[in-house]
Amino acid sequence: MAWNEQARASHLPERQVERDRMVDEQIIARGIKHETVISAMRQVPRHRFVLVSQSSEAYNDYPLPIDYHQTISQPYIVAFMTDALALGPKNKVLEIGTGSGYQAAVLAHIVERVCTIEIVEPLARRAERKFRELQYGNIYVRSDDGYQGWPEEAPFDAIILTAAPEHIPQPLLEQLHVGGRLILPVGGESQNLVLFHRTEEGYVQRQLLPVSFVPMTGQARENPLSNWENDLQ
Repeated sequence: MAWNEQARASHLPERQVERDRMVDEQIIARGIKHETVISAMRQVPRHRFVLVSQSSEAYNDYPLPIDYHQTISQPYIVAFMTDALALGPKNKVLEIGTGSGYQAAVLAHIVERVCTIEIVEPLARRAERKFRELQYGNIYVRSDDGYQGWPEEAPFDAIILTAAPEHIPQPLLEQLHVGGRLILPVGGESQNLVLFHRTEEGYVQRQLLPVSFVPMTGQARENPLSNWENDLQ
């Protein structure tokens, strides 16, 4: 089971009215339809993943800063990206950019196993403590550069990036199952959310919407391509 039901019952009621309002007004009203995504967004206590000083704003319709110049994404973007992956209960998902841990927690309600990588070690350790505190037993954290993915855990049914590289990390495409999906923001000052679907013949690419994410650091910055589409040629 993707989620420990006993643990869920222990904290679900906390600020539930705010979560329900967030989901109704920010998520469902904008067209998110998968019931598993809607249910996960109703259950994850977003206020537990933001800074204490930002707690009163946790369910508002915008991203919030966390430490180390990172952010926790806008609730709608979290739901939109999760929805686009069309996940199932037996899936294994790789997340690049753990950050606060909120996106991984949402995924953990939907899939069997979440592997998440964070390049900033203090953030990785903080998220790991938060997952233990909230009894998310199906999230596995690694502090590393996510550009190379997690080869030991590959292949994945889905991969999600919550930081923007200027070109597509080829190792991540290669770590998808056939039939799997990769979603990520791509670009520098101007970014687009892009979805890849791996088929027997290769990769099908679709641009979804303009976005604004923090840049992906580490190896993604060392050898940027002038045209990220070259990765697929």
